[in-house]
Amino acid sequence: MNITLKVWRQKGPKHKGRLETIPVKDVSTDMSFLEMLDVVNERLTLEGKEPIEFDNDCREGICGMCGAVVNGIAHGSEKGMTLCQLHMRMFSDGDTIVVEPWRSRAFPIVKDLIVDRSALDKVIQAGGFVSMVAGGAPDANAIPISQEIAEKAMDAAACIGCGACAA
Repeated sequence: MNITLKVWRQKGPKHKGRLETIPVKDVSTDMSFLEMLDVVNERLTLEGKEPIEFDNDCREGICGMCGAVVNGIAHGSEKGMTLCQLHMRMFSDGDTIVVEPWRSRAFPIVKDLIVDRSALDKVIQAGGFVSMVAGGAPDANAIPISQEIAEKAMDAAACIGCGACAA
């Protein structure tokens, strides 16, 4: 499959950024989005060009580091999926894919798709986004919890701290 990437390129926080158009040929539909970026970066490096900078770590959808906006949607169009879980089979031959960093004052751009996540990291380290006094274990069954509240609690527990909710 052949696609066209429009990737946000920015040398640093004090530089102006721009979308750069990069044609990408022979993309396997089995690749994850990050694997596709790896292949693009390998080609750019061989051509003597600057690779696209992006954050990643686990590549398993559990660390939240690989966040970016794909076609105007955080992590792309598939709900509940991170960028490393997004596969190229979700796109079609000839598609133009726009990739940008998080767009939030809380996440200033460091370079290309990398943002400064320290504001969110401080909240996570403090435990502020999930802290609550739940009482002792014997109290748990004595307090009825509605299905709606239980679902919201499960949603909060599923948070991987990627920052998409703020982007």
